[in-house]
Amino acid sequence: MIRLDRLTKTYVLNGRRKTVADDINAVFPTNVSVALLGRNGAGKSSLLKMIAGTMLPTSGRILSTGTISWPVGFAGSFNAELTGEQNTRFVARIYGVDTKEMSDFVKGFAELGQHFYLPFRTYSSGMRARLAFGVSMAVPFDTYLVDEVTAVGDAAFREKSNRVFYARMEHAGAIVVSHSVGMLRETCQAGAVLEKGKLTYFHDIEEAIDHHMVNMRKAG
Repeated sequence: MIRLDRLTKTYVLNGRRKTVADDINAVFPTNVSVALLGRNGAGKSSLLKMIAGTMLPTSGRILSTGTISWPVGFAGSFNAELTGEQNTRFVARIYGVDTKEMSDFVKGFAELGQHFYLPFRTYSSGMRARLAFGVSMAVPFDTYLVDEVTAVGDAAFREKSNRVFYARMEHAGAIVVSHSVGMLRETCQAGAVLEKGKLTYFHDIEEAIDHHMVNMRKAG
């Protein structure tokens, strides 16, 4: 379970204040995948970052009874000078996962060949994405945070990525941001709509999508 307790986040841009989370109180239940919907700029990514702990709220707090992932596929925390293997082992030690088992999983999943043993700075964008997704799937979490992640590579690799991701979802919850309504319907059971700093939770994904579409039409 993840509980948002009077969560507020305000930015000041060019002297103007913008509030993306306005005294939000909400609960994301255990083992439920929730679609996070909202217009561009509504603050969905900011909310995910606060839940992940990589961004501080202006006020309020986030409480959790389980483990929460970083945004799936995020590669920004990898050390450019370390190899793919070294970065993988470093993450394994942080989260208390067996380093060899995780290294073996990521090496086989990411399909980087000998590049797995080369510095991360030498990787192409596709190789970085494959490593990041593999590391994300190698650590078991109670809730996965997903922010517009799409599998990379050829059709076979995308199919493998989806298969592993959905297997993780059988035993965990998720908070998912995506512009693909089809992906949200396939992945999520519930939904939450962020609009003008307020979050409305729906136990039915279809009700959340309908509410979001109404907001979109009102915005023109």
